[in-house]
Amino acid sequence: MNPDRKYLVLLAPIISEKSTMVQQKANQYVFRVARDAKKLEIKAAVEAMFRVDVASVQTCNYAGKEKRMGRHVGRRSAWKKAYVRLADGASIDFGIA
Repeated sequence: MNPDRKYLVLLAPIISEKSTMVQQKANQYVFRVARDAKKLEIKAAVEAMFRVDVASVQTCNYAGKEKRMGRHVGRRSAWKKAYVRLADGASIDFGIA
């Protein structure tokens, strides 16, 4: 894998009620990732950026929705979400107060 690719795979952490609940119960963190990212790339990116051990990665693809503004029809872009389970005792601090 290209060394610069690690910084293009993870787009943003997803902070929501569901992601917080999953984080507390199963030590999983949720990220928005590039649509063409593979599970091994996501694992390598998280391990390199946050210096933690990743136990597993699960991904979900979301299709873009069609939206209307009056009589004009547009489409939201499709995206991909990754659930990253960390090894026991590991955690990520995003620095959000």
